[in-house]
Amino acid sequence: MKTFLLASALTLGISGFSAAQEAPKFFSETYPEHALQSALEARSALGNEQAALDAKTRELIGLAVAAQIPCSYCSYAHTNRAQAQGASEAEIREAVAVAAQVRHWSTVLNGMQYDLEAFKSEFDEMADANE
Repeated sequence: MKTFLLASALTLGISGFSAAQEAPKFFSETYPEHALQSALEARSALGNEQAALDAKTRELIGLAVAAQIPCSYCSYAHTNRAQAQGASEAEIREAVAVAAQVRHWSTVLNGMQYDLEAFKSEFDEMADANE
């Protein structure tokens, strides 16, 4: 179990974690013990060698979502991990701005209860015109 937790922690970008230690407190003290291993496995699987997205892209997505939730913990972690994966300040700003634009239009369209089928039709026409 300790080896597994070490590998998971390293996948999450936690440095200074040795095999002799248990999982960091923010894992072990916040998640149900019976489900911790499977949660860490699921997180690790997204970044394994079969992943379709590169690490920087995954971290930028994580940051964009974290900014919208909002979650200070996740924003901090994903910003640091994105930087560690080579994301520039411009890429970080753009990821957050894109998330803000998605949230903006989602709020407008959902709040106004715009017809989904009409939206799909209009969107598809716009997409076809831009090809």
